[in-house]
Amino acid sequence: MVIVNLGQGPVRFSDLKRAIEGISQRMLTLTLRNLERDGLLTRTVYPTTPPSVEYALTKLGRSLLEPVSALAMWAQQHRPEIERAREVFVRAARVK
Repeated sequence: MVIVNLGQGPVRFSDLKRAIEGISQRMLTLTLRNLERDGLLTRTVYPTTPPSVEYALTKLGRSLLEPVSALAMWAQQHRPEIERAREVFVRAARVK
C-alpha cells in the first residue's frame, strides 16, 4: 500500500498514515526504512519547524507500481473472503 500511495508523487508521513487503514506508526516507519534501504524510495527532510519529511518513489520503486497496484486491487476485491477466512481461523483456534 505504501508503493501504491506514493505512485501519485511525494507524500508526507502523516498523509501516508491516514491513507493506509489500520497501519501503526511503528509499522509504517519500519516499512519506509526498509523501502529506502532497498532503493525503492527517497526520504527528503525539509528544514522547517518541526522538520517536514516527504517520501517519493525512485525509478526502481516506480517500476514496482504496476505489479503492486495489481496485487492491491486483487486484495481489495477479495477482502471480504480474506476477512471471513480469518474469522474462521480465529474461531477454530479458540476451540483448541
